[in-house]
Amino acid sequence: MTGMATSKQPVTVPTDASVDDFLAAVPDERRRADAERLCTLLREVTGEPAVMWGPSIVGFGSYRYTYDSGRTGDWPLVGFSPRKQQLVVYLVGGFEERHASVLARLGPHKTGKGCLYLKRLDDVDESALRELVDRTVRVHKGVDRASRHGH
Repeated sequence: MTGMATSKQPVTVPTDASVDDFLAAVPDERRRADAERLCTLLREVTGEPAVMWGPSIVGFGSYRYTYDSGRTGDWPLVGFSPRKQQLVVYLVGGFEERHASVLARLGPHKTGKGCLYLKRLDDVDESALRELVDRTVRVHKGVDRASRHGH
């Protein structure tokens, strides 16, 4: 989880950087178009404005998490990063098991710990993607102990 840091490093926090400028700078035309569409979709589903978290994550809303160790922090309800090879969507940890039936409808994707990797937005079922985002937001809005949720 790149947003987590040791005590020597700053954690990933919201910045005043322009989301539009960040998205406009995505070099690959198709990835840029997908990122802009995904940004709109996440804004619609969450009802939250897009905010840059650190240099490369676009986040929507935020929630406070607490680890079993007692350490706390803030993280977007959902977010994404348009990487060179794919779009990375940050969802709730454990969504792969929790929402297997929705993922089955989604289309081509890969998953990692709390991350959904998409090559092309056109290849996935948008209603399934919206459902995953909505469910993630609901979980995070009810979460205060994130250690069990894979953050």
